[in-house]
Amino acid sequence: MSENKDLKILLTNLPDQPGVYKYFDEAGEIIYIGKAKSLKKRVNSYFNKVHDNRKTTVLVSKIRDIQYTVVDSEYDALLLENSLIKEFMPRYNISLKDDKSYPLIKISKERFSKVYAMRNPVKDGSEYFGPYSNAKLMYMVLDFAKKLYPTRNCNYDLSEKNIRDKKVKLCLEYQIGNCKGPCQGLQSLDDYSKNIANIKHILKGNLSEAKKHFKLQMSEAAEALHFEEAQQYKEKLEMLEKYQAKSTIVNNNINNVDVFGIVSTPTSAYINYLRVVNGMIIQTHNLEYKKKIDETDEELLLEAIAEIRNTQFIETEELILPFELSIETEFNITVPLGGDKKKLLDLSIKNALYLKHEKQQASDKLDPGLKTDRILNTMMIDLRLKVPPRHMECFDNSNIQGTNPVSACVVFKDAKPSKSDYRHFNVKTVIGPDDFATMTEVLTRRYSRLLNEKQALPDLIIIDGGKGQLSAAVDALQSLGIYGKIPVIGIAKRLEELYYPNDPLPLYLDKKSETLRIIQQMRDEAHRFGITHHRNRRSKNFTITSLEEIDGIGSVTANTLLSYFKSVKKIKEAGKEKLMEVVSEKTAKAILDFYHNESKNHTQI
Repeated sequence: MSENKDLKILLTNLPDQPGVYKYFDEAGEIIYIGKAKSLKKRVNSYFNKVHDNRKTTVLVSKIRDIQYTVVDSEYDALLLENSLIKEFMPRYNISLKDDKSYPLIKISKERFSKVYAMRNPVKDGSEYFGPYSNAKLMYMVLDFAKKLYPTRNCNYDLSEKNIRDKKVKLCLEYQIGNCKGPCQGLQSLDDYSKNIANIKHILKGNLSEAKKHFKLQMSEAAEALHFEEAQQYKEKLEMLEKYQAKSTIVNNNINNVDVFGIVSTPTSAYINYLRVVNGMIIQTHNLEYKKKIDETDEELLLEAIAEIRNTQFIETEELILPFELSIETEFNITVPLGGDKKKLLDLSIKNALYLKHEKQQASDKLDPGLKTDRILNTMMIDLRLKVPPRHMECFDNSNIQGTNPVSACVVFKDAKPSKSDYRHFNVKTVIGPDDFATMTEVLTRRYSRLLNEKQALPDLIIIDGGKGQLSAAVDALQSLGIYGKIPVIGIAKRLEELYYPNDPLPLYLDKKSETLRIIQQMRDEAHRFGITHHRNRRSKNFTITSLEEIDGIGSVTANTLLSYFKSVKKIKEAGKEKLMEVVSEKTAKAILDFYHNESKNHTQI
């Protein structure tokens, strides 16, 4: 970049104004579009610092030209950025994973407006309602509105002259009751416009006006003794009641607000949008973004707000968000801490979480390897590691009442147990229940062997314990000269906090996070593996001790007898000749006498 003199001059002369900037590569292709409160500060920041994110570093290395557009405010820059991204789709920008257009209901701007479903709105003066979460829901609302207020669906020009001259004939839609025949002057423009106004009320979630209209019409028809017509209005009123009952009621005092909830991962963002009118959730929509560089939650949320408001022409004055935005906007932002608005926000975030789980499960089924990579990348970020921990080892000590101290090492590869690599350690140099010294001995033995055999070291070591056990592990790694080469952390059981060497403050992970779940699984597996070995060792030692009570039998002879006969019961049942296949005649006689006297004593008792 330093060799590009024209670019240096351009960076120097950038205006200190809000705007949108476009980065071009050597081939003249747009590779990134961004917004800024100050073009000068924002664009120069790409070139004046070292970036932690590799993708950003690669982006900067490819920039050969910059163009920019100055606007009045940062919010205007946000809207312009959104429309330009959708038009050019640069490779380094945040992008919708499913970049399909949204289902909408359009009310056209013409005499005798048409009401119909469509996608890809244009600013032609027409009104749009949506987006809807799916086409099925949109058609349900559209059919409901048109059933209450029939409108035309033909494309004829219904000018005053054409209607007066009877240029258009009545069609089948009139015959079956879906249209009242404005083309033949059978429905006035004023009456038709009232129907359109009532449809707008329904699409906006305001059902009170429609209810008033039908109640008035029903009363007038009944007073005129037009009972069949009154019954029709009554049925339409009942349809309104049923439709309202199906809507999610929140609070009648909450009117005309948009709610955005966000859940993000290192690679994606999941955003839910709720539209609330007159205390009812009338619309909901989900957005999934794929991150291209190191975008923040605020940037992602701003993209979603611009996507909804700019594309769908929504002009709500109040937005309920999980956090404040750093830019000045034309709408009011509420970050609720409690009450009904907080419940709405929680509901939106809950929907975003469901979207995340749904997308991740679908992706995991299609490619299990992607699931592993996602988990390991999440662990790398959560635990502040430099590489994904594909090889992890966890240590736990078992020392019950000071007897038979052992330690267990379990190994996880690609976030799954690798049981063939599990190892037990019978503690040799530690006398008594000294957990710290045991940890030092075991790690020293484990990694000195790996170094001597030139085997691969793990990407992460996990110690079951707090600061003391972690310090003992650090001492072992320092003695081997590998401290700093392998990340090591401790997990304390009480609050499941994670400790790092030389850091007095623990790290607390979300109790539902995949990272903590994997660490807990390793800790529990190490504990199970160690306890099982400890119990087996205690049981074996108890058996050997009972044999050693016999005169002339030591630990070596006891082990030989157990190896041959497999159990003490079979030793008891063996005759003199069978015993003499393993030990001397004198020892065989001593064994027979010992168990004979033992049996005699039990009988007397």
